[in-house]
Amino acid sequence: MRWKNVIKFLLGISLAALILISGGVAAALYFLHRVTTPPPKPIFANDTAEVKARGSAPTAPTTTTSSNTQSNTTTNTSKDSSATLAPGTYRARVTWVQGLSVRSEPNADAERIAGVGYNEEITVLETSSDNSWQRIRLANSEQEGWVKAGNVERIAE
Repeated sequence: MRWKNVIKFLLGISLAALILISGGVAAALYFLHRVTTPPPKPIFANDTAEVKARGSAPTAPTTTTSSNTQSNTTTNTSKDSSATLAPGTYRARVTWVQGLSVRSEPNADAERIAGVGYNEEITVLETSSDNSWQRIRLANSEQEGWVKAGNVERIAE
C-alpha cells in the first residue's frame, strides 16, 4: 500500500511538470508568432476604393470613377503628357516595399499629407539641395509633396 502512494505521488508530480512545460511552450510560441508577424499595411486617405477594399497597394496605378471626375480622354492625355514633362522632371516607380509617406516639407518631422504604395508611378519634380529629399507629384493627381530620396527608380521612356 505504501508503494501505491509513492507511485501516485510521482505520477502527480510528473503530470504537473508536463502541464507546466506544455503551457510554457504554448505561450512562447504564441508570443514568437506575434513578434514575427509584420503589421498590416497602412491605408492612406488618398488610396482608391479598390486599395481600401483589398487592404494593400495596387501593383499598377489605377483610376476609379469615384475619385476621378474627369473624362477618359483627359485621363489618356495625362498619361501621354509624360512626353511633355518639364526639363529635369521624370517618371519613376516606388521601390520601397512598405511604400512611402509624402510630406508637406522636405523634413521627416513635417506633416504627412499622403502615401504612395510600392510599385506605384510618380513624377519626380525636383531634388533638395542636399539630395536627401525629392519633390514628387502623384500619378493621376495634381497632389505634390516630398519623399525621402533613394526610394524610387526612374522609368525608362
